[in-house]
Amino acid sequence: MAGAPATILVVDDSPTKRYLLVSWLTRAGFTVREAENGTEALARVGVDPIDLVVLDVRLPDLSGFEVCERIKADHPAIPVIHVSAHAVDVVDRTQGLTRGADAYLAEPIEPEELVATAHAVLRYYQARTRAELLAERLTGLADTTVAVHAASTFTRLLQEAAAGAAQIFRSPAAVVAETFDGDCLAGIAAGPGATPEVVPWMVDDTGVPTGATVRVNAPEAWDLVRWPAGDTVTVAAAKLREDRAPLYVVVPTATQTARRPVLVQLAQAVASAVEAQRSYDEEHRIAVTLQRSLLPRRLPDVAGLDLAVRYEPASAQTEVGGDFYELVMLDGHLLVAIGDVAGHSLHAATVMAELRHAMRAYAVEGHQPGMILERLNVLMRTLLRNELATLCILLLHPPTGRIRLASAGHLPALVTVDGRVEFVQHSAPLLGVRADRPEDLEFTLPAGATLVLYTDGLIERRDTTIDDGLAALAACATVVDDDLDSFCQRLLVELAPPEIHDDVAVVAVRRR
Repeated sequence: MAGAPATILVVDDSPTKRYLLVSWLTRAGFTVREAENGTEALARVGVDPIDLVVLDVRLPDLSGFEVCERIKADHPAIPVIHVSAHAVDVVDRTQGLTRGADAYLAEPIEPEELVATAHAVLRYYQARTRAELLAERLTGLADTTVAVHAASTFTRLLQEAAAGAAQIFRSPAAVVAETFDGDCLAGIAAGPGATPEVVPWMVDDTGVPTGATVRVNAPEAWDLVRWPAGDTVTVAAAKLREDRAPLYVVVPTATQTARRPVLVQLAQAVASAVEAQRSYDEEHRIAVTLQRSLLPRRLPDVAGLDLAVRYEPASAQTEVGGDFYELVMLDGHLLVAIGDVAGHSLHAATVMAELRHAMRAYAVEGHQPGMILERLNVLMRTLLRNELATLCILLLHPPTGRIRLASAGHLPALVTVDGRVEFVQHSAPLLGVRADRPEDLEFTLPAGATLVLYTDGLIERRDTTIDDGLAALAACATVVDDDLDSFCQRLLVELAPPEIHDDVAVVAVRRR
């Protein structure tokens, strides 16, 4: 505790001499412990909280030089002062200082000299200890700052912040912040190295000013972890904007130094990361809302056909993509389309919107799938240069099941019937590329068969090939659920990863 008297261990086999040393140091305000020999001294240093050792050079069991070396080897932060009535020449002093002692006093020793030497040595070591502690904490602060800014989710950010605070201050720690949705969460860590958790927590933010503030509270006010008994908690609040809830970092008060510089900097660094995460969540929400608004709001009712779709945007930490689909009845035919604009950004979503609207316009004009792709390709090369997209378009005649299909670099459609699965191959260049395109493909969808269109987010993985993904899709699609919505959902559950890094669109059409 700051301000507590230093504890000095006096090691001397002479009771008289030891008594004098203890008396002088006690009167000077130190807390003093005693040891008669080197073995006892080493045992006490390993157990008792010792700040300084006053060590006789000649001891009955071990040399004072050897005892000093062993103390320094195990406890380098404990200073040692040698005292001696016999080993007083230059060689002895040199050996004592060379082997680790911080000062060497030869008898007769004046009380003032001993006390002044003790104060001087302690001042140096205390300053060095503070500097080392600050350097260690600043290193931890830098590591935690990097970790919280690299966190992929709000929950992960709070976990990294709580774990970093616990490591920095070697104590339990809690970090409390409000999400973009207004939910108040607390990241907690029981101590350094403990697994951090995130729990709901409510805080009264009334009266917290903008900027960084520090206050001391009773531990009961922050009953998140088991705080050290008999101590209060110090709470650093960082509020970057008037319209935002503050962030709080809570640690035991005993861990804090004057002015609490590291705690304040930690709170500000985490608050900055929280603000960035909030802004990203907000932007992602806006982008996903825009993207969803550009997709069909309802599926058409078509006699003889069952229709189902699934669209899942990428996870919150990933930028939105350019996946889209379309199902609409035109002149007695069902237009089905699915596409994917290259890239993952709000820009990709806007390019997707332009392509979808243009495709619908060309389809309304009565063009066949291949001609629609030709016109879209001219549009992209003229107005959307440097953009690429894949697209598959088909026209289905419900009464007969006749399909006319054209593809521009999109993954092959899948037809499944009675446990048999077949991919409809129609190789053609992507949109945005000047190249010849093949004739439209015509075939019949048998009664009872299901046609599946999908985007690459369903089957592509960084650790597998595209062929592995297609094989997994074929295996999953051998059985089609009676409820087509359930079938699409099962495809997502079984094939898509838990954390989706790319948009996923699935369209299923079953001919009764």
